[in-house]
Amino acid sequence: MTPKLLEVRTLTGYSLHLRFADGTEGEIDLAAELWGPVFEPLLDPERFREVQIHPELHTLVWPNGADFAPEFLFETLRRAA
Repeated sequence: MTPKLLEVRTLTGYSLHLRFADGTEGEIDLAAELWGPVFEPLLDPERFREVQIHPELHTLVWPNGADFAPEFLFETLRRAA
């Protein structure tokens, strides 16, 4: 089953607070993941803060087309706990 992301809040740097439908929540730092042509523009803090939750896919997306799979976000968050 694909994890369903319900809430995102920007924190300092490249960290976000995420909350999933199953109650899993916490902070995730995406700094190490922001490489390559799609993600490097997000190194600009203003662009990084443009993060949204896709209304159908329930994962993180940015206006430039960058996104992260909900499974990756969920597992990364659980490993950090």
